Amino acid sequence: MKDHTATMTSPLAPIVLETGQAGARLHEFTVIDVRTPGEYASGHLPGAVNIPLDHVRRALPELRHAAERGDLLVVCASGARSEKACSLLADEGVPAATLAGGTSAWASEGRDLQRPAARDSRAGWSMERQVRFTAGTVVLLGLALGLLVHPAFQLIAAGIAAGLVFSAVTDTCGMAVVLGKLPHNRPRPATLDAALAALRGR
Repeated sequence: MKDHTATMTSPLAPIVLETGQAGARLHEFTVIDVRTPGEYASGHLPGAVNIPLDHVRRALPELRHAAERGDLLVVCASGARSEKACSLLADEGVPAATLAGGTSAWASEGRDLQRPAARDSRAGWSMERQVRFTAGTVVLLGLALGLLVHPAFQLIAAGIAAGLVFSAVTDTCGMAVVLGKLPHNRPRPATLDAALAALRGR
């Protein structure tokens, strides 16, 4: 196993993984994608294994095993969820790097994404897009009910606005946590089991 300890202290830029400027290329990492299955199916880094963020604790034994055999690179859409996953792993003594800008930065610079076969695809919206859609819908609903039924319904829109401000200030998102529990954002048991088995085999 190569020693990439220095690369674990800060997010890695996509160009680093392409050129090996930090002493490591993408293929030298076990890549863990912590997005939802739908997001993963819409396109992921080559060779990435999908372990959604809320399943990272369950996967700790397999992730620890993979980290003992090589370095881990954790990715998500923009880098926020992967940072949380890396923090969780660090608390358990498992070193991991994150990808600066996430999958979005990787793709925006013209790099290829892998997609599953059509029969296996569960392509869907990114979590950020789901949050924007849900928040916008609830705000419009609150305003419409406030105009048509009772002004008190406008408090719904105010509550969403306050929640968005809180989300920005704390860099958390309660709505994303709730949406992540919906069936279309949950991994199929067999799919998750296959991902864990793949990590055990690395």
